[in-house]
Amino acid sequence: MKLQQFLTKHTNQITLLTGILIILGLLSKFLFHYTLGYQIILASASIIAAFPIATRAISALRNGVFSIELLVSIAVIGAFIIGEFNESAIVTFLFLFGSYLESKTLQKTRTAIKGLTELSPTTATVVTADGNVEIPVDDVSKGAIVLVKTGGQVPVDGVVVEGSGYLNEASITGEARQISKKPQDTVYSGTMVANGYLKIRATQIGDDTVFAKIIELVEEAQDTKSKAEKFIDHFAQYYTPSVLVLAVLVFAFTRDFRLAITVLVLGCPGALVIGAPVSNVAGIGNGAKRGILIKGGEVIDTFAKVDTLVFDKTGTLTTGNAAVTTVHSYTADSDDQLAIAAALESTSDHPLARAISSYAEQHPVGLTPILTATDTIKGQGMSAQVGTHSIFIGNQKLLAAHMIQLNQVQAHDLKQLQRAGQSTVIMAVDNQVQLIFGIADTLRPAVKEALAALKNQGIKHLVMLTGDNQVTAQTVANQLNLDEVHANLLPAEKATYVQQLKAAGQTVAFIGDGINDSPAIANADIGIAMGSGTDVAIDTSDVVLMQSSFPALAHSHALAKQTVRNTRENIFIAIATVVFLLIGLIVGYIYMASGMFVHEASILVVIFNAMRLINFQTKFDKRLSVTIA
Repeated sequence: MKLQQFLTKHTNQITLLTGILIILGLLSKFLFHYTLGYQIILASASIIAAFPIATRAISALRNGVFSIELLVSIAVIGAFIIGEFNESAIVTFLFLFGSYLESKTLQKTRTAIKGLTELSPTTATVVTADGNVEIPVDDVSKGAIVLVKTGGQVPVDGVVVEGSGYLNEASITGEARQISKKPQDTVYSGTMVANGYLKIRATQIGDDTVFAKIIELVEEAQDTKSKAEKFIDHFAQYYTPSVLVLAVLVFAFTRDFRLAITVLVLGCPGALVIGAPVSNVAGIGNGAKRGILIKGGEVIDTFAKVDTLVFDKTGTLTTGNAAVTTVHSYTADSDDQLAIAAALESTSDHPLARAISSYAEQHPVGLTPILTATDTIKGQGMSAQVGTHSIFIGNQKLLAAHMIQLNQVQAHDLKQLQRAGQSTVIMAVDNQVQLIFGIADTLRPAVKEALAALKNQGIKHLVMLTGDNQVTAQTVANQLNLDEVHANLLPAEKATYVQQLKAAGQTVAFIGDGINDSPAIANADIGIAMGSGTDVAIDTSDVVLMQSSFPALAHSHALAKQTVRNTRENIFIAIATVVFLLIGLIVGYIYMASGMFVHEASILVVIFNAMRLINFQTKFDKRLSVTIA
């Protein structure tokens, strides 16, 4: 075991030494015509290089695996028997050098993991009664108060208790813009304070933080094998013994020992074995850099075959935040009336009230009025006094209770908003209707464009399942050109509908964000969670969109299809190489060393082909900030 560890640790040095010895051997023969020295030097190079290869072969045999190293080891022994030290030296050097290049290029495909790991905070400044103390982040306990200054990295998940600032949350969401943080806001480990200072109460630490879970998810995903990988692993178990049998048969019929040994060398299925894993690792890395977590190669395979996308509405197709979309004014001083509405609604936490307050912040309004005698009327709205004027703001029940009438124009406007599926808020001053607000949940940015792109990528059916009312749901469906919409559904009914689609032979992906979406996510062929959603939805899903954006959804689907296509290309390259080598061997144009060179070159071609996935882009790529350079 110690020898194997030593050889593994120093394989690069052994490869370099072997290369130097081969050069010295060639120089001794062609410059100094020293044939004996040439033979001794190349034999020494063969023995040195064969050690790590043979050690791996023996280790694999102990586990019942016939490895590529076994074929090379037998080939080296055969070359020694027939005295072809130059062949054995070149074969072993090319094999080790190919392994070195393979490991280096594979490291590049794992840059997402490397970059994420390097972003992990290592220390934290904890506020104590005796002052601020810097300690390892693993020693921070829940409930501790942590100080983070400008340029610092947030070491824990927590809630801001003091201070304010702007955070770059690209490591969590993939979105590079800075987010304002103030007391009571949530912050995440791994994010950077671009400006300001924050005192944070730790709620999640260590491996429980969102950032740690992201790293764990991507690491697990890169180790999860696709169907293609599983098939190749199974195939390789039978392929290697078959090559050994073929070599024996070749020798039995031809009595050409050199030819039999050459068959062993050329039969190594290196490119085939590495082709699928490197494609999946590169594809998963591409997604991770853009805030898209794909949980494994098998997920990629299935996602590429999806033909039906099923969506939740609130928080998925829409932002989940109510916003004012329409304001009908029936007064000349609309700015002053909007100021009154905003002042009154600012005293309420109702979602519709917050929507009006937010709207007023973004639009010019009059001077903030002084409110007196404010009163909340349960199920109807609010009332107040502004000087000598009585104010009522709320729904139609509030108007009816105070005998406030709508004129014909106002009644028409109200009905139009309600038909459009919008919630309505009416404000009356001195029993005269002054404003009618239309409030709706807003669509996520670029959702319509992304859905069109998904259709072009092969998605045939777009379906919305929601617990919202039919009128509102149909309005959203019409805006987005969805193929089907079902409203007033309970979580169990959503899951049942997904099962029905699967039973009909469709490959289904469900996209949601809440706990109520978890049953449907779990029942779909592919479950996709918005990163802004609940932990349950994220844990249940196969793909997590950390930006909670539809451009990310379109990119992830295109990426899955491209990764599967890349894997097939690699398998073709590997098989074509083996066929080429065997034909070349038969016609006499390929020999052991040249065949090994072509074999190792095919491995590199496969790896470089897979590495193209690292830079794979869609038209949405500019909206998906690359988080790891």
